[in-house]
Amino acid sequence: MIAESEGFYNEKLQTHGNTAMGVGWKDEAAQRIRFEQLIKVLPASTHFSVNDLGCGTGALAGYLSLWELDYRYSGYDILPEMVQRAVLQYGHLPNHTFNTIEMAADMGVADYTIASGLFNLPFGQPASDWHEHILETITTMHKKSVYGFAFNALTKYSDPHLMRPELHYADPLLLFDYCKKEFSKNVALLHDYNLYDFTILVKKR
Repeated sequence: MIAESEGFYNEKLQTHGNTAMGVGWKDEAAQRIRFEQLIKVLPASTHFSVNDLGCGTGALAGYLSLWELDYRYSGYDILPEMVQRAVLQYGHLPNHTFNTIEMAADMGVADYTIASGLFNLPFGQPASDWHEHILETITTMHKKSVYGFAFNALTKYSDPHLMRPELHYADPLLLFDYCKKEFSKNVALLHDYNLYDFTILVKKR
């Protein structure tokens, strides 16, 4: 799967560069809307550390730097080319690091973990296997996060005629139920921001 992922994203990077489209998103505006939902898990007035799992070229780091927040950021991706581009564009930011890893378990522990777009492309894996992969990954996010984590996924409630066969459309209710039962009583499902995906916020304390 890493080889397929590398081929797909390298092609996107070569075509679109360090943009939202360069990491597979439709456009910058949609990417910002997703970030707005994900950072709702973060505190506004205290220092925190945050992992960005599947950081790509570092767009979330750039977005967070626009806010007056006191934080330490660690970006992680399995694709070296992504990490290299993130370092070139955002490596100058204080308290920001970018790291190449082989799996989610290679992350360090942080107060929070965020993953955006990580579960959209199964690269031919059966839907049931990919669902298990999602559960395993968010369980790792839980283990690597002291206070909480957030992730998004494409929704099974997308308009059928717009759904693409190469993408994975997750069941938001199943994932909400899993997070509620396994991780915390404080779980939010955000499905009201006019995109064909949803965001889940898990607050552990």
